[in-house]
Amino acid sequence: MRSQLEQFVPVLLLGLVALATTAGMLLLSQLLGRRGRNSRLKNIPYECGMIPTSPVRGRLSVRFYLVAMLFILFDIEVVFLYPWAASFRDLLARPELRHTVFLAMLSFLGTLFIGYLYALKKGAFDWKR
Repeated sequence: MRSQLEQFVPVLLLGLVALATTAGMLLLSQLLGRRGRNSRLKNIPYECGMIPTSPVRGRLSVRFYLVAMLFILFDIEVVFLYPWAASFRDLLARPELRHTVFLAMLSFLGTLFIGYLYALKKGAFDWKR
């Protein structure tokens, strides 16, 4: 039998080839790439052909981040819901698990629905505030 270290040699070789390829591409782009003239006008951000009138880094409202976090929360719900839905037919074939699995998913969805109602009541989805 081969030792565990010998089994990882192909993975190590693949990593070394990937690093060498990356380093080679970066080196070649520096050596062979065109050196353009940089000017202040050339380095300003391009906004549909218009001269920028505000700073590049605009400030976002806290509400934007709150809605983004709520989106991630409800997106994770789908990540947990999909495997359950895909295997639900197989779980129905086992009578001892039928009710337990269904009630577990109902409690999961109920908890998320209560969280959604709470966020709705607090105005988390209201962009005008």
